[in-house]
Amino acid sequence: MEESARTTDIPVIDTDVHEMIGNPLEFLQYVDEPWRSRIHPDNWMGISIPYSWPTTGGLARPDANPGNGYRAGSDLGLMQRQHLDEFGIGKAVLTGLLYPSEFKTQPEFACGIAKAYNDWLISNWLEKDPRLLGSVCVAAQKPEEAAREIDRIGQHPQIVQVILPVISHDVLGREHYHPVYAAAQRNDLAVGFHQGATVETAVGLPPYYIEWHTAIEQAWQSQLIGLVVHGVFDKFPDLRVAMIESSWTWLPHLMWRFDHNYRSLRREIPWVTRLPSDIIRERVKFTTQPMEIAENPEHLLQTFDMVGNDEFLMFSSDYPHWDFDSPTRALPTSFSPELRRKIFHDNAASFYGIEV
Repeated sequence: MEESARTTDIPVIDTDVHEMIGNPLEFLQYVDEPWRSRIHPDNWMGISIPYSWPTTGGLARPDANPGNGYRAGSDLGLMQRQHLDEFGIGKAVLTGLLYPSEFKTQPEFACGIAKAYNDWLISNWLEKDPRLLGSVCVAAQKPEEAAREIDRIGQHPQIVQVILPVISHDVLGREHYHPVYAAAQRNDLAVGFHQGATVETAVGLPPYYIEWHTAIEQAWQSQLIGLVVHGVFDKFPDLRVAMIESSWTWLPHLMWRFDHNYRSLRREIPWVTRLPSDIIRERVKFTTQPMEIAENPEHLLQTFDMVGNDEFLMFSSDYPHWDFDSPTRALPTSFSPELRRKIFHDNAASFYGIEV
């Protein structure tokens, strides 16, 4: 896995890069009242995962720490040197880590934070580097308000998707949330699902981080099933969905089981008129990180045959986190140059409508 993505002349599109708030006082400038006066910069920076640091560097690569007391991912210059320039990243989709949709209290406050974050993102990141593409931050607890926020900034030329956390306490495919998908579709934006701090496994929060980190893919599976079952793809025929940082080798099994149950139980959901696997194959993309490394690389290649195409997977690095996947090492040598180009560039370019 030593071949560099740059040596193949592929303009890499990275679909999961985390920009972070550095100085909280700078972010507060974008927060409207009455919410600004309710935030104390010393004790509120969103939601954090409930585990202690799992690695010596915390949740980030130690070398991504800017050294000024702020969090990794908060320094644009360091991100440019260390990632965008180093690996020839043509475009990087910013996915953040502050997701007001997972706030369980004060939904109006969540809406205020979402608006502030979007303004901060545009001013401090998108306007400073044309390689950066943005994700609209929303508070899905109030779907109509979230839709208005999507309409407010959804036509910005560097905004390419709406970001939602894979929460564990509700099904985001339910009709209650459909205004969010309607707004994404009319603004020609994808919807990306990423893990947040509140996501739990089938047994809640297990005692150890390694258990949680291994089992949280269950949340993406549940949300994907919900999107299909509640008719989101039928109701919004142009909607595109990305499952980000979910892993992807579980997809064939889910498609097989889903189709089997659909054939037996489809009278319960008559509004879904096609096999779930066909819907997923046509409308849903996945990202590479965390890249599973099989002892036999040919087994990973077989996954593409089981899914039914080689267009469902897009490269992601998860910069600047501890399990960052470098473009030079992420894909096994068993992947052909054609497949590598699709993963590194073509699939994401088509999905997001990106020209590099």
